[in-house]
Amino acid sequence: MTELAKRKVAAFDFDGTLSDRDTLIPFLLRVTGRSRFAQIVAQIGVSGIGRSVNLRDRDAVKAEMIHRAMCGRREEDLQRLGRLYARDLVVNELNPVVLQRLEQHRDAGHELLFVSASLTYYLEPLADELGVNAVIAVEPTVQYGLLTGEMNFPNVRAEQKALRLRSWLNEPAFGPMRNVELWSYGNSSGDHALLEMADHAYWLGKQSKLPVGAQMLPPRSAPLETA
Repeated sequence: MTELAKRKVAAFDFDGTLSDRDTLIPFLLRVTGRSRFAQIVAQIGVSGIGRSVNLRDRDAVKAEMIHRAMCGRREEDLQRLGRLYARDLVVNELNPVVLQRLEQHRDAGHELLFVSASLTYYLEPLADELGVNAVIAVEPTVQYGLLTGEMNFPNVRAEQKALRLRSWLNEPAFGPMRNVELWSYGNSSGDHALLEMADHAYWLGKQSKLPVGAQMLPPRSAPLETA
């Protein structure tokens, strides 16, 4: 019996990988305005004003920031702001080296995903613009059209990136993947688990922090190797 060909999948982190910088804070500034955002940061900095926040826990700080910035807002407003923000990102913020690699994967017929701790509100319209098949990212919880301030899943960082991607691929939570050949792209410690599960892992961070088994992304002129 002939063995079925493996799915070919390319998974991209976003902030610092496909984008040149962090994108969450600038988006939250658009949502709240500078005055309210500064107030939120100050409140979190003094133990959350009524909500206990471990300031050394980056996931907890992020969850609290999202709660304060988004609770009670209309989802349709966030979707509108996300579409506008995505347009700005396409024009001004994308790394041309990584964008070219994404386009090479797309032209080769590979499945493309964002696997990111950024928000779905701007990553989903950006994915539509770039021909990316799916988005695994932070999903705020919505009830009756209003944001609750909570998230549907844990922050999409570190091991959560690998777990969410394996679930999307219908692969086991641990061990070798059976039916997928995976390319992964990342730039920080939060991407290590995503890179470790890949057949082809590419690093956009500092050379001195290159993870074991990964390689620096080649120059823009380098073609994608699919063999």
